[in-house]
Amino acid sequence: MGKIKVMISNNQTEVKIPVGIRLLVRRCCHAVLEYEGYDDDFEVSVSFVNDEEIHELNKIHRNIDRSTDVLSFPLGESGNYDVNHETGALLLGDIVISLETACRQAEVYGHSLEREVGFLTVHSMLHLLGYDHEESNLQERIMREKEEAILGNLGISRDATFIGEHEHK
Repeated sequence: MGKIKVMISNNQTEVKIPVGIRLLVRRCCHAVLEYEGYDDDFEVSVSFVNDEEIHELNKIHRNIDRSTDVLSFPLGESGNYDVNHETGALLLGDIVISLETACRQAEVYGHSLEREVGFLTVHSMLHLLGYDHEESNLQERIMREKEEAILGNLGISRDATFIGEHEHK
């Protein structure tokens, strides 16, 4: 398994980021690549934003005039990625997560913010690797199965509460 460098930025002040979230995001990114059998070194950027910023990004890039939970901006296509010439790592792209929306969704679904952020990270990583649930119900089902398998491998199930490196309920 290659290495993954995950650059995380916090561009919002509305939600205090719980301890362990950055590590969780890195673990999720690594787990997706491992599950998919990737052997290369990769870089990915993850940004935490508020609803207003993700609304603006959604409007600009997808022509959808509302906020959303997460956006993925892949830098590769059909397995071809730009390369960081200093490190040799393949550039996967950018993940943008609205922590405000993630908090609301965690409450609605009755699970922790950590579980929600883990799900959104795994979901977006699959998009960066070329999966797209917009095209067909089959693709959506494949993505859901992979998401649940990867989160399960990390010990983050729908009915479990993530606590730092360990979890379980």
